[in-house]
Order: sequence, then C-alpha cells, then structure tokens
Amino acid sequence: MRNLTLKQLRAVARIATEGKIVSAAKHLGLTAPAVTLQIQALEDELGMALFDRLSDGMRPTAAGLAAIEAARAIEEQLLLLSDRIGALKGLTRGHLRLGVVSTAKYFAPRIIAAFGREHPGLEIDLKVGNRAEIIQALDAHAVDIALMGRPPKDVPVRAQVFGDHPLVIVAPPDHPLAGKREVSCERIAAEKFLVREPGSGTRISLEIFFSRVAAKLDNIGVEMGSNETIKQAVMAGLGVAFISAHTIEAEVQSGRLVILDVEGTPIRRQWFAVARADRNETPVMAAFSAFLSKKGAQFLPVAAPLYRDQSVPA
Repeated sequence: MRNLTLKQLRAVARIATEGKIVSAAKHLGLTAPAVTLQIQALEDELGMALFDRLSDGMRPTAAGLAAIEAARAIEEQLLLLSDRIGALKGLTRGHLRLGVVSTAKYFAPRIIAAFGREHPGLEIDLKVGNRAEIIQALDAHAVDIALMGRPPKDVPVRAQVFGDHPLVIVAPPDHPLAGKREVSCERIAAEKFLVREPGSGTRISLEIFFSRVAAKLDNIGVEMGSNETIKQAVMAGLGVAFISAHTIEAEVQSGRLVILDVEGTPIRRQWFAVARADRNETPVMAAFSAFLSKKGAQFLPVAAPLYRDQSVPA
C-alpha cells in the first residue's frame, strides 16, 4: 500500500457521505473524472472494489468501509498534530468541531463567543442537529465534543456535566391554567400537548413524567419537528408544551408564553459535554472542556423563576 494517498482516502470518505461522485468532487474542489481516477487507483492498489455502483448512488463495500475508517483515523491524527503544535506555540492555534443538539443552540453561541475571547486564535465549527443526528456525528468522528442533555448509551463516551437543564410546561398567557398553583399531573395530562419526535431528550423526559398516567402515553400529543415550531404553535393557542426552559427566555420575558406551575416541575436534568471515550483529547478539546467546567453554567439562559426543584431518573 505504498502508493496509497491521503487524497484518495478523502475521496472515498466524501463519496460515502455525498453518495455521488459529482457531489463529492464539488465538495473536494475537483472534477468528477479526477475523483473517479483516484478511486480507481485506490481500488487497483487494494485489489478490491470500494463501492457498489447502484442506481441511487454509491454504497461502500466492506473494503470501502475499512478505507473510510482509515481516512477518519488519519484526519483525527492530523487534527491532533495541528492542535499539539498549536499548544507548543501557546494554544494560539487549533480547531474544534462542536456538535450541539437543537435545544442547545439557544446558548451555544454565547459559550463559543466567550471561549473565543479567551483563545482568539482557535477555530470552532458548529454543527446543530437533533439528538439522533448529533449522536450519529459523534459516532462517525464528525464532531470532537457534543453538547446534549443525556449521554448516548450506544457509543462509548466520556461525559462532563456543565450546568442544570430545567424542563417546564408552557402555555399562552390566556390559558385557563395560567396563574394556577400546583396543577396536578392528572389535570395537565388532560391538555393537548405539542411534542418533539420520539427519541428526543425532552420527549423521553415527558414520557417519564407521564408514566403514572398510562392513558396519556398512548396519545401523548401532536408531534412537531422543532422547538421553534412548538413555541409558535403554543403562542397561537394550539396546545401546551413540555420544553427546555433554556429555549423560552425571550418569549417568557416578553409575556408571549407563561410557565405553568405543575406538580413535579420543573424537572431538573443536566447538560453534558460528551466526547468519544476512544478519542485522544487534543489540547483544544481539553481547553474547551476546562472552560465549560469552570464557566459554562453562567451562559445558560434563565427564562423565569421556577417554582420547585424536582428530579426524574435519567
């Protein structure tokens, strides 16, 4: 394999991501024929096909997956080298790929900005997605650190708490339960809920919350794809929602939403910074983790005074 090149491995990885040579070539800044030649040369070197050519795109073979894994490992080592060189220069240079679940996008820019002021020479790429997308990116080595509400169970990770994550039930200000004290779980279960997709952190917490109201779990609510859509729907009077308090700061302060005083809420969970357990920690990753541990909590929004401090099991 003496003739194998990094460009060839990068081409394999990009084709696997894009599914088509044309799309991969555009991303790599090359022509499609040039990428095709790189793949053919690598296949000749390895003596095996790297992709199955299907009508809907390119699918990696077992050999292709092995090449992709090698490409990712090499890219990680190159990033590690770059960051270590930066550390030798006083951590004035470096790169961090940060993934955040969609709920965390309301405060992640504040954290990035503050970290950047302390380390102005470092670069941070931000990827925002739902929980499944961020876990997939972490699993694929596409992000270095992920900010999320619950560490994944299917990916070996190391996780660090950096702040509380309260979950509350919100309604429009003219809702009949607005201003009521200690609304029971059974009473709020009678309301129409607007909820995130199955598997999301808030959806799982809501299911735990309603575990004592079995009938509610059979029809937990109307699914919506984002916190923004849910907030707009609640403000329009389409129902109530169980949502992160960190996503509603502006709406509560402006009086467009109110937090209902429901027994057992707010539910206090935690925010975690998560990295792969088998990943070498770069100097930039270590600096960012230390920053989160020391100062991360101060950048979390506060929507309103929360009535009680309750917990549910993780």
